[in-house]
Amino acid sequence: MVQFLQKYGSFYWIGIKYTLILSVLSLFFGFFLGTLLALTRLSKHKVLSYLATAYIEFFRGTPLMVQLYMVYFGSFIVFGLDMNRFISGLVAVSLNSAAYVAEIIRSGINSVDKGQKEAGLSLGLKESQVMRHIILPQAFKNVLPALGNELVTLIKETSIASTIGVTELMYNADKVNVASYDFRALVVAAGIYFLITFTMSKSLGGLERRLAGND
Repeated sequence: MVQFLQKYGSFYWIGIKYTLILSVLSLFFGFFLGTLLALTRLSKHKVLSYLATAYIEFFRGTPLMVQLYMVYFGSFIVFGLDMNRFISGLVAVSLNSAAYVAEIIRSGINSVDKGQKEAGLSLGLKESQVMRHIILPQAFKNVLPALGNELVTLIKETSIASTIGVTELMYNADKVNVASYDFRALVVAAGIYFLITFTMSKSLGGLERRLAGND
């Protein structure tokens, strides 16, 4: 195994780098789009609320691979854009993540006691100010563990980007497997995914306990 890693280790390091970059950036963009979708879905404007709901239901109800292909191939067919593979993967995973983040944020907003909003309005604040300064900070704190779990999920889901040639972990593991005809290529990839997600889960568990202690 040592000789195997010495020979092919560079492939895995490249894969780990792109997997983590893709995961973190997807959650970053998905977080902002998801927050906007959550607020839009809770909006009193029915048309905007229906559109946000339709977006969320579509991306939650269709496979990520289909969405990935729609972005990668559809961008050229519809708009004539020869989109970079990594950018295509980032766009698809971000759009998908936004739908799940939107529901996480919405549940966080709904978890805040309605008396908080009423108290803010009674102090003369506008609804937008109450949401920005009172509701959202509490909602984000409540859903931070769930957002962390979304990041763990994204780390595994980015493996789908290998189907369009994004050089993340699974793509490089497959290259090693083809070059070496050695099943250990996939075993190493599985071990790396496990170590990343296990470490992330434990860290998030510690953060959750600290937040509970602060309460």
